[in-house]
Amino acid sequence: MTLFGRTLDGQEIAALVSMLAVLALWAFAWRGERDWGRWFRSWEAARKARRDAEIATQRDDDPPSNTPKGPWS
Repeated sequence: MTLFGRTLDGQEIAALVSMLAVLALWAFAWRGERDWGRWFRSWEAARKARRDAEIATQRDDDPPSNTPKGPWS
């Protein structure tokens, strides 16, 4: 096999194939890591939205703090 004017023997071809395989493996691993990061950011945003809604509901249920309390009111 000739590549860029250089004749490659079996060992060089095997090295080239293995480097391409490692590149493909790295690309798939990177894609999975990227997808996981996107999923985690969306999950975290949804969790924060649920928590904020829960806190807002609790605030609506609480009486205002400026109302007089106790026997002196």
